[in-house]
Amino acid sequence: MSDTEKTGDRIAKVLSRAGVASRRDAERMIEAGRVAVNGKRLTSPALNVTDADTITVDGKPIAAREPVRLWRYHKPAGLVTSARDEKGRETIFDKLPADMPRVMSVGRLDLNSEGLLLLTNDGALKRRLELPSTGWVRKYRVRAKGQPSEETFAPLRQGIVVDGERFQPMAVEIDRQQGANVWLTIGLREGRNREIRRALGAVGLDVNRLLRVSYGPFQLGDLARGGVEEIRPKVLRDQLGIRREPEATPAARPPKPTGPKSRSRTLSRGAVPQKSGDRPVRGPSRPAGGKGRKPTPKR
Repeated sequence: MSDTEKTGDRIAKVLSRAGVASRRDAERMIEAGRVAVNGKRLTSPALNVTDADTITVDGKPIAAREPVRLWRYHKPAGLVTSARDEKGRETIFDKLPADMPRVMSVGRLDLNSEGLLLLTNDGALKRRLELPSTGWVRKYRVRAKGQPSEETFAPLRQGIVVDGERFQPMAVEIDRQQGANVWLTIGLREGRNREIRRALGAVGLDVNRLLRVSYGPFQLGDLARGGVEEIRPKVLRDQLGIRREPEATPAARPPKPTGPKSRSRTLSRGAVPQKSGDRPVRGPSRPAGGKGRKPTPKR
């Protein structure tokens, strides 16, 4: 077993990188006695390991570390963004293709929200992309009941306080009024619980549809609702500085993206209106593939 402080990486980090669980869930698995190193069961995550160590979870060796991968997923409304729901509701993981490896969501979209959700097999990348310090703008198309003016959104643009919680300034643009509803484009750099709904509620607007259309450089584009596409290694390298080892042989041409044929601009109850001259940009990507494990339920 490796030195606990001087060499290697923390055991929870290694488990996360191997796609076993998020780092926090890996620590819980260790404390529950499910993890062993070189045949010795662990009770504390305060241990460093190296490639020379043999790690098992529930008696089974962990797989070799997988290359870092990232997917775009068009989350439909009505699904929970978690591995397991205590109320028994369907989760996004219930709807992913069977050949998807074990993945984690980058941030969340609440039950009634839809649109772009990034998925990854790497816990470190998940945490990195969730941090506001990335400076990435998360952009949403929002429909809300009300007839606001530009002055209505001054508190949001300055940074509003809701229930004692201060939200960072948001970029808010009125796209058009449609009867009793208004369509907005909102950009923010953080992802707090129901932030947009709560902020708009504080200025008298009731959100009845919320669609995330981009997360940093990654766009929803015309990805079909329920569809999932893997982002190409070249894009990961260019956008995130992540390098992957090239495949030994050329890969076969991948199948078309999974999911329904309907496109994001033809969602139920009418299309999301596009601004003049604003065409969705499809993120450079290819479909997911390859066998893998299903998501490990949160404990």
